[in-house]
Amino acid sequence: MIHALANPTRFLKFARPLTPILFWIGLALVAVGIWGGLTQSPPDYLQKESVRIMYIHVPSAWLGMGGWTGLAIACFAYLVWRHPLAALAARAIAPVGATFAALCLVTGSIWGRPTWGTWWQWDGRLTSMLLLFFIYIAWIALERADRERGGDGRIAALFGVAGTALLPVIRYSVVWWNTLHQGQSLTLAGSSIDPAILWPLLWTLPGFSLLFGGIVLMRMRALLAEQRIEARLRRMAA
Repeated sequence: MIHALANPTRFLKFARPLTPILFWIGLALVAVGIWGGLTQSPPDYLQKESVRIMYIHVPSAWLGMGGWTGLAIACFAYLVWRHPLAALAARAIAPVGATFAALCLVTGSIWGRPTWGTWWQWDGRLTSMLLLFFIYIAWIALERADRERGGDGRIAALFGVAGTALLPVIRYSVVWWNTLHQGQSLTLAGSSIDPAILWPLLWTLPGFSLLFGGIVLMRMRALLAEQRIEARLRRMAA
């Protein structure tokens, strides 16, 4: 299945109808979650109204890390099978993942001001997330520079795989170090969040995830179209 989708023509047959489905369903779920989070859920007894930032902050953190995971898988596939579409997928994912990582940092700072009394703290979780954002930017710059000099993409792919070493640091930073950031409130085993506050998050989390997927597919289609136009122009110039 994966090898079949590596063919650009087959991929486009699958991506064209799926892109709007993911995008619009994701947008609808996000809208419901944001509406519920702002108007229907109660304030937290400790965090008060600032708890509402969670409905954007948690999905942003999840997708900042998940985006790098997807990028690393695409880079690994490129290194192993040399599928050009895998390299294209990594290019499509990188700026979207970087955007969500930045959104995570911004919303975290907004939440931290009334909760911790400061916009920024060199906390283990915050610092490692900031490093992930910088790694995204570094990967984008490295991949672009390698492509412009006619490289084969292996350097960027290796960097993409190596960058996954930061993910467990982000995940377990609140356990490994004495940190201001609260521990995991939502896990596969359950949640410590009151259901009245939790339910909008159960809409925004899948909503932003579907939106992420739709945007990545949109970017991959645009990059494929750009490649085809460039190839046609080269043939016309020959």
